[in-house]
Amino acid sequence: MEKDGVEKPVIIGYDPRNMAYEFAQFSAKILSQAGFKVTLSDTVVPTPVLAYNAKILDADALMFTASHNPPEYLGIKFIPDYAGPATTEITNAIVENIKNIDSISFSSSQVFEIEQKSFKEPYFKHIESIIDFEKIREYFTREDDDGEIIYDGLYSASIGYFDELLRRNNISFESLHMNHDPDFGGGMPEPKAKYLHELIELITHRTSAIGLSNDGDGDRFGVINEKAEYVTPNEIIALLLGHLIKNKGFSGKLVKTVGASRMLDIIAKQYDIDIVETPVGFKWVGAAMREYDTIIGGEESGGLSIKGHIPEKDGIIADLLVLEMLAYEDKPLWELQEELKQKAGCVFINERIDVKLQDQQQLDILMKKYCELEKVANFDIKEKDTKDGVKYYLDDDRTWVLIRPSGTEPLLRIYFESDEKAKIEELKAFFC
Repeated sequence: MEKDGVEKPVIIGYDPRNMAYEFAQFSAKILSQAGFKVTLSDTVVPTPVLAYNAKILDADALMFTASHNPPEYLGIKFIPDYAGPATTEITNAIVENIKNIDSISFSSSQVFEIEQKSFKEPYFKHIESIIDFEKIREYFTREDDDGEIIYDGLYSASIGYFDELLRRNNISFESLHMNHDPDFGGGMPEPKAKYLHELIELITHRTSAIGLSNDGDGDRFGVINEKAEYVTPNEIIALLLGHLIKNKGFSGKLVKTVGASRMLDIIAKQYDIDIVETPVGFKWVGAAMREYDTIIGGEESGGLSIKGHIPEKDGIIADLLVLEMLAYEDKPLWELQEELKQKAGCVFINERIDVKLQDQQQLDILMKKYCELEKVANFDIKEKDTKDGVKYYLDDDRTWVLIRPSGTEPLLRIYFESDEKAKIEELKAFFC
């Protein structure tokens, strides 16, 4: 915005959280008084919807959200005109500018009227150009199939978007928690198994229902299979990689974070696909997607995007791609998971623990120690990677551990993957 001056339009959105709209409205007034042409969403909007509109309008965007975090949180996400997460260079510049602000003054004599409008239709048309809704509709309305779609809105920003895309394409579905609630029903707006218990319970009593969900601002996805089992993001990314190559003819690279499963490496190798591995965080995935011809970019925490879309994670398109994959494969999700397990050669188990420390000094000492390990528990180290903290690939070829600092507090995040629960417990005991 600083580089382009007030010539660059600004669009502003917000999720359902307490005061999100009020902050968005106040920011719109401030920017308008500074001479910017500002458009404010006329309703709650998911982050990926706002990001896509930033791209097509050649605008910068402000999104008031705290994503999947607790209801009492609220933050600001700056989205540049390329529609992906702001780079470290951009966020550092913003922080430096904030430090230098003593008071706000306006040099522009031109004050624009703030426009309010919906950002839905451009996004809907774009998604409809990517997803084969006719195929989905045919699959879920066959007389010989009793498949059902159940969507858990989780009181989130995706309500009025994911469901509306199904509705306008005549695809039947059931739903729950479909009102915007600043407190998210007293729960967490995070589409993980422990927060989807009502959806899981509902699917338990059906024969072949698929459950889908999104987080507070719609950039993450959650999937429950027909056996009422939570499907990990790693599995979904691996399955969608195959779907995009086989059924949609995509080519290019796989972009994944260093914390994502080795299963993705195995599947990519079977398709003869090159891998770009980034540090943890979708800002790194998005940057790689902008640099490389990418089939799909994903992270272990439930974010992905694909070629032809935006370099920002989008839980809405992720859920729709799952439905499209089922329609093309003509198989239930649990069966596709079984096939994936056979291709991978095992079931990979992933866990993460957070180690809270007293201060930054203690974190630095511990991190230095962990960066100099010669063995990890009873495992020999086969390979060491330092692109984000330190990652040790261990000698059984199916086990690794990643140790990285939080970046915002004195906290170590330790990620584990193995083909056996006992191995993970051994590693956890070593670090704890």
